[in-house]
Amino acid sequence: MPIRTIIKGLNDFQQNYFKANQDLFERLSHGQSPEILFITCCDSRIDPNLLTQSKPGELFIIRNFGNTIPPYGALNSSEAAGIEYAVQSLNVKEIIICGHSLCGSIKGLLKLQSLSDEMPLVYNWLDHYGESIRRIIRENYQGYSEEEVLKIATQTNVLNQVANLETYPVIRSRLHAGKLCLHAWVYELETGQILAYDVSKNQFVTLLQEPFPVPDPLSMMYPV
Repeated sequence: MPIRTIIKGLNDFQQNYFKANQDLFERLSHGQSPEILFITCCDSRIDPNLLTQSKPGELFIIRNFGNTIPPYGALNSSEAAGIEYAVQSLNVKEIIICGHSLCGSIKGLLKLQSLSDEMPLVYNWLDHYGESIRRIIRENYQGYSEEEVLKIATQTNVLNQVANLETYPVIRSRLHAGKLCLHAWVYELETGQILAYDVSKNQFVTLLQEPFPVPDPLSMMYPV
């Protein structure tokens, strides 16, 4: 998409959508009060607002490479700051970690050594935060097809990030008080469906009406 197309889209937004929804944008100019923190990958094929059909101001969104959440104290990261702000200042009630099928970061994680020369920053990120996933795959899923391993690694990655979220004191406190729910999702690019982790079944299942919150304390296991 050329930049002139982007500029045309901006003009269309200002002339049409913005004017038609001026009351909404007027309210938003006075502050935000989203109830959901949506954490997902920076992949261009994922659009949280389109996916959930939500309006501006309804989702607080954090995106990065592989929807990765560094555990508390790992480093001074923008992810950690965003999480703390969303929970402590905005008082979000739900946190969704949403991975997706055919994820380039997961594919890279499974072939990590090939990245060290071409993309050293990607290599360092995945090596630092993805080693547990690589070990789980290496020690438990030998003999599986490449497609099956990619699916398992994608789901395992989402569950790992939920576990990392629970290392944050502000998260633990809200979970303990019953003021916060965590959700583990995977978006299927091929079908448009959302798979949500169901603790009672120990697997990801198609999300229909039930939100399938991850309980506190964690009782989940890795998907098989």
